[in-house]
This record gives sequence, structure tokens and C-alpha cells, in this order.
Amino acid sequence: MKILIDQVGDSKVAIVESADILIGNAQDALDLMATVKYTDDCYKILIPKSNITESFFELSTRLAGEILQKYTNYQVRLAIVGDFDEYDSKSLHAFIIECNRGKQVFFLPDVQTALDKLHSVA
Repeated sequence: MKILIDQVGDSKVAIVESADILIGNAQDALDLMATVKYTDDCYKILIPKSNITESFFELSTRLAGEILQKYTNYQVRLAIVGDFDEYDSKSLHAFIIECNRGKQVFFLPDVQTALDKLHSVA
């Protein structure tokens, strides 16, 4: 795993790069958050969807809700980058739309859009 920091003014975003699944369960998500917070003093994370287990995107597993609640509780913003149109689930698409309306978790199509969004939220 490689973590790059993109900084604009006081805003820092940790860009996670890896060829592996980094978030397979809630503990993995907490470990990533702790690494970024304490190693890089960063409260915003950008991660490709390819680094997250597919079960995250099956809302019936409740994994997405569990992970996103932890990130919200610890006030860490998260942008997941990728193509979400490949999923047929109407509930997942509604979930993504609702998340994107907020200020905590975002599902975005590309890295630059995600960086812009994360840097724009305090």
C-alpha cells in the first residue's frame, strides 16, 4: 500500500494506492483510517473502489453502513472512486446519491473530482 498526500492550503487528502483489497471488513477500514490519521495527520481519504471488497457494494451485507458509520463517528471524510454504473441495485444507487448529497462520504467517478470534493469540505 502506498499513501500519497495531496495538500491544498490546510486541506490534506490521503490518496491510497494498492493492487490489493485493503478494506475487506470493518476492522480493515478502521486500520486504514488509523494509519492515515496518525501517520499523516489526515482526516480525508480517497480510495479506489477496486481496493474495497465487492460485498461492500451489496447493501444487504450491511458492511457499507457499518464502515461508513465508523468513518462518520471519527469525523474522517471518505471518497470512493470508480464506476458505480456497473451495479444493477436501485438501493445502492439511491444510497450513493444520498451519500453524495452530504459532506462525509462520496462516491465519485475519478480522482480529480474526488480531490476537488474532499478539498472543498471542511
